[in-house]
Amino acid sequence: MIDHLGITVSDFEASNVFYDKAMAPLGASLLYMVPQEYTGGAKVGGYGRDRPVFWLHQGKDKPKDRQHVAFTARSRAEVDAFHAAAIDAGGKDNGAPGLRPHYHANYYGAFVFDPDGNNVEAVCHTPGVTR
Repeated sequence: MIDHLGITVSDFEASNVFYDKAMAPLGASLLYMVPQEYTGGAKVGGYGRDRPVFWLHQGKDKPKDRQHVAFTARSRAEVDAFHAAAIDAGGKDNGAPGLRPHYHANYYGAFVFDPDGNNVEAVCHTPGVTR
């Protein structure tokens, strides 16, 4: 249903460093930067596996409203690696990797806050061994 989405970030370079590291274990990377002549001078870049689906847009101020974004992981190991990479990139823990059976029996996710305080998650819905 959702083709792509974007969030505003207060420091594009800091967010770019964070998301470069956090997305790598999920097999995603920065795929496209919109030429600034089309953005009014703002930095706008899109992340994805095969096409840009998650966009960062440089804002002037720190966003007042925090967003929640969940990225699909292909395995529980990817969730674990995402969490470790995001923490290593300066993210703040908001929920270590693990089952969240209150969502459903196979919901395995991990949560971190990005540099702007957005709640970023990786989740795998596939049944499997947790560790």
